[in-house]
Amino acid sequence: MEDYCEVLGSLGKKKAIVVGDVMVDSYMIGSVERISPEAPVPVVSISDRKYRLGGAANVALNMAAFGTEVYLCSVIGNDAEGNIFRNLLHENNLPDNGIVSSENRKTTTKTRVISGGQHLIRIDDEDSSQISDELKEIVMFRISQIIDNEHIDVLVFEDYDKGLLSPDIIHRITALCRQNKIKVAVDPKKRNFDAYKNVTLFKPNLKEFCEGRKIDRCTDIETLKNHAKEFMINNNIDMLMITMSENGIFICNKKNSAHIPAEIRDIVDVSGAGDTVISVASLLLTATDNIHDIALVANLAGGIVCEKVGVVPIDVNTLKEKIAAIAQNH
Repeated sequence: MEDYCEVLGSLGKKKAIVVGDVMVDSYMIGSVERISPEAPVPVVSISDRKYRLGGAANVALNMAAFGTEVYLCSVIGNDAEGNIFRNLLHENNLPDNGIVSSENRKTTTKTRVISGGQHLIRIDDEDSSQISDELKEIVMFRISQIIDNEHIDVLVFEDYDKGLLSPDIIHRITALCRQNKIKVAVDPKKRNFDAYKNVTLFKPNLKEFCEGRKIDRCTDIETLKNHAKEFMINNNIDMLMITMSENGIFICNKKNSAHIPAEIRDIVDVSGAGDTVISVASLLLTATDNIHDIALVANLAGGIVCEKVGVVPIDVNTLKEKIAAIAQNH
């Protein structure tokens, strides 16, 4: 672990592509002082409104926090929220040459109403139907262009089941990456769970893994290890990482496995933690093949963002301090 601050520093020389469903995270922040006379619900007086990059865009933002050059590829609507999304990319110094705007889509927007630091309600405005074949071809062209023009180290599939990714486009992108010796990491969802084959890292959470495998949910590590090995062999996956919430992270490759317990933390908000874990793990794939260290650092990073309200990217300096503290204690 002593070398890991140096490893994290090296990630600034890497280049990555994130392909997945993007969204605008909208926050309406206010106070509750009375109950509505119309229904037994609180009345929130809004004092502030904030917008942040969400979904696959939050993964890109987390990777960029390490100094990595990140290209985001997705489809948004040609609407007001789409304009907000592009402005957020520019504000965060992320390129938008992989973003396709469509008249026939809406930009996914998740609005969270917050009062006194408490998350009261979330409102989702989205279209999760599959994108058209025409849009698929445009997305493929954008990805191919970036791969042709840049030396990409890793590509991340960030699947939120919002219609961008389907088995055909997943297989085409994965094949393109293999041709160009680009590592592929996956944060899956249920719809395309079995479509990700021949990838470097597959990172479901425990619920997603058990549903995808059609098995009872279990936290017994030996049982999990057996299911994991079988799944990896059947799908030609090099490394499988399963996030287990309060039970930490399980990780394995074809030779070894490790279980990293969760740290005791003051959890404020778990939203965005999965984005941070896949971001950090994907980048570490480009620098090390030590599964224990990949899981340990990713687990630390995911825990750090849980101490913040809302979806926020990782604070790299805090992560380095946590790693240094662990190294010192060992």
